[in-house]
Amino acid sequence: MNDVNLFKNMPESYWLASTESTNYKELDEDIGVDIAIIGGGMVGILSAYQLEKQGFKIAIIEAENIVQSTTAHTTAKLTSQHGLIYQKIINQMGRELAQQYARANESAIHQIEKIANEYNIDCDYASQLAYIYTQEDKYIKEIEMEVEAARSLGIDAELIEDVPFPFEIKTGMAFRNQAQFHPRKFLLSLAKIINDKGVQIYEKTRAIELDKDNDKYIINTSEGNKITAQKVIIATHYPFFNKKSMYYARLYVERSYILGVKAQEKYPGGMYINAEDPPRSLRCHPTENGQLILVVGEKHKAGQGENTNEHYEALFDFAKSMFTIEDIPYRWSTQDCITLDGVPYVGQYASDTPNLYVATGFAKWGMTNSMASSIVLRDLIVKGTSPWADVYNPSRKTIMASSKNFLVQNADVAGQLLEGKLHSTEKDIDLKPGDAIFVEFDGDKTGAYRDESGKLHLVNTTCTHMGCELKWNKAERSWDCPCHGSRFTYEGKVIHGPAVKPLSFDRDVNTIEKVIKEDY
Repeated sequence: MNDVNLFKNMPESYWLASTESTNYKELDEDIGVDIAIIGGGMVGILSAYQLEKQGFKIAIIEAENIVQSTTAHTTAKLTSQHGLIYQKIINQMGRELAQQYARANESAIHQIEKIANEYNIDCDYASQLAYIYTQEDKYIKEIEMEVEAARSLGIDAELIEDVPFPFEIKTGMAFRNQAQFHPRKFLLSLAKIINDKGVQIYEKTRAIELDKDNDKYIINTSEGNKITAQKVIIATHYPFFNKKSMYYARLYVERSYILGVKAQEKYPGGMYINAEDPPRSLRCHPTENGQLILVVGEKHKAGQGENTNEHYEALFDFAKSMFTIEDIPYRWSTQDCITLDGVPYVGQYASDTPNLYVATGFAKWGMTNSMASSIVLRDLIVKGTSPWADVYNPSRKTIMASSKNFLVQNADVAGQLLEGKLHSTEKDIDLKPGDAIFVEFDGDKTGAYRDESGKLHLVNTTCTHMGCELKWNKAERSWDCPCHGSRFTYEGKVIHGPAVKPLSFDRDVNTIEKVIKEDY
């Protein structure tokens, strides 16, 4: 295929393109419920499913449309193989907690299959083997130890000597009884089922504040309505609530990229990921137009990717080395919240916030961890305890073992905050359609983007979350925060939290246009 202008069109997720959009109503009045779930992604829908069966009155609120954000930009692998994690958990947290993590994620695979079968949900569920391989000597021992660790925890794992691709490996491992699926087909069907059973679902309803009134929580929305709830689950990918537990200092956000490739060759089956950097992952999904090979990889801290199109180009080069590419009909990117020790935070939001719960920090393994989270949260709310609660506990003492990572990640945030304030604006740039620059006027820095029609769009480039300076994402045409991962459209609307307020701008466009023509 022709490489010229390969990624000229805007990115589009196959999961979104292959399903209908939703149209649940916006909250337009004050309501009271037993449980309010903030966030209509996989955790939110599954938690409502688990808790509705217990007889609770439940409302889900979603800032945009349900299952449209992080869940719709995944690779949708249902696997307990989360990189080389089990030996790490055993060393840092002990064998008992590693066993909890293994059981939670192995069980999650089967729970999703069980729900799909029970309700006859056609979600392209298919059993697969999941592989990790390496081409570097230094990972041989780690993979061998990971197989031993996984087996000791009851996972069906084995060493492998090769993979069905045109390159040699040093060694690898395979997990049996893993799977893949179409996340939106599964979750949109499940959302309709729980909605029919009485779960209230509200779209275009953004939570902006959370307050406590005696023994109840009050959620304030962007349109001025309130939700009163006995219990609240924050399932917003990155917690928007800053008043407790310092999640902004205990999470960092990484961005990765996906190509949906059509190739002449038949895909050999299986889900593959390498152990080394840069990350490379492969799997295939059936579509009406034949096989779509998902080529996944690259990574960088959110807002720190420089020319983000270069990451798609790197994946294209990798794909070309293995397949005869006929077309790339889809490409998209995603953001993942990562905890200090690599294990998600799921449970009570803080030790002194009864009835307030959170699920976040799934790294790149949100499909099984979302299901596991819904079960942990159900158990904590209904029973007060869960057999998997300790490993996921957001207040776990073992987090202190990751204090070095805490210092590294927060030093990076501080550095980005300072760099943004001191960063000089570009000069001698012809602002063409599709380009963006920073413009300085009266001592203030403005983000200027010119769309394809030539119209200029201006925003204040200070993030509304905690004041970091945003950076331009060329591939997605968005303003991204390098500190905590908030993202905004070029018009200033929130795409991703933790920010809840849009970017403002009160300058005259004609004045800034004149500044650009004269000085830039």
